Amino acid sequence: MANFIDRRLNAKGKSTVNRQRFIERYKKQIKKSVSEAVTRRSVTDIDKGEKISIPTRDISEPIFHQGQGGIRERVHPGNDQFNQGDQIERPKGGGAGEGSGEGDASNSGEGKDEFLFEISNDEYLELLFEDLALPDLQQTNAKQMVEFETYRAGFTNVGVPANINIVRSLRSSHARRIAMTAGKKKKLAQLKAELSNLENTPGTQAEVIIDLKQQIDDLQKKIDSVPFIDSFDLRFNNFAKREKPSSQAVMFCLMDVSGSMDQATKDMAKRFYILLYLFLTQTYKNLEVVYIRHHTQAKEVDEHEFFYSQETGGTIVSSALNLMHEIQQERYPADEWNIYAAQASDGDNWADDSPVCKQVLAEKILPVSRYFSYIEITRRAHQTLWREYENLQQDYANIAVQHIREVDDIYPVFRELFKKQPS
Repeated sequence: MANFIDRRLNAKGKSTVNRQRFIERYKKQIKKSVSEAVTRRSVTDIDKGEKISIPTRDISEPIFHQGQGGIRERVHPGNDQFNQGDQIERPKGGGAGEGSGEGDASNSGEGKDEFLFEISNDEYLELLFEDLALPDLQQTNAKQMVEFETYRAGFTNVGVPANINIVRSLRSSHARRIAMTAGKKKKLAQLKAELSNLENTPGTQAEVIIDLKQQIDDLQKKIDSVPFIDSFDLRFNNFAKREKPSSQAVMFCLMDVSGSMDQATKDMAKRFYILLYLFLTQTYKNLEVVYIRHHTQAKEVDEHEFFYSQETGGTIVSSALNLMHEIQQERYPADEWNIYAAQASDGDNWADDSPVCKQVLAEKILPVSRYFSYIEITRRAHQTLWREYENLQQDYANIAVQHIREVDDIYPVFRELFKKQPS
């Protein structure tokens, strides 16, 4: 079995280990750590890289070996405590061995700590938003939003072992060996023919034959010294990203900042919207985002004010929905734009206003929207707003309603809302 060993110096930005193959192999453990990191972080560093800890037992290499088979009885030297048929008690904790460092202390023995693997910001975001997409994104008249797709871009002399093209590499190796040994093999054939003639000719001096044989051996060694494959032969599949024109889209972010939204609830809403913002900017280009904050009155704000303003007040949810409709009608015609919206609230609303919200959604927003998601962040029982939105789900397939109780629910709910639909 041939082994390919890449001894070249790493290009800039390349790790000494095969990162992509490693991430693919242990994606389950890495994605679990990534999802847990989302809930631990503050809103200001949610897009940073992450250190992933993987138990040593999960990175062990599988091996094949010949089993002994049959029933065997052994007497080990030094045994002075046990007889045949005795049951051996399980060793108590505190001994040496492999583990993550838990258990009682011991004054002897060695162990192995968990394997620590650090992923970059781009790898972190890629894993965070894998298999997510804006639902029901369709072509519109104006094409400005751009998605990126990975495509095969021929072959390259530099790459990681996971992308080696075996056929191309062997073809290059074969061509190199032909070029380097063709002349030597031709001369070798001539020397062998000459040796055969001399051996069949009576009276030939032994010294001449010995010298000819030495030339043949030297030439054969030179031919054999040509390596089967060299670093110059390696060819790698080249992958690149290109822009894939798609329809332009706008995402409306509606957040309740009324007095009933305490600081913990607002922080959870901010985490959700930061995840949404990172997902949109990581996946799509030229996608517009409109931020709307509301209490009794709604106001369009910029990104900084949306996340950090301290303004508060009562609660009239329909004010945000009406403002969204006005902005959409004025700046984002439905025949030219894909309309999306994400609303976060604790569900507290004037009882008389909840039916108004349902009416605005049913008559103005849902008919022109591709997807409307509502996230209710509360530990209390659901109120009238949740029930009105749930009723809309029976008549409209483009509205989704999810409930967040605590920080750990944010990422699973986010993935559920924006998971890629089967085509």
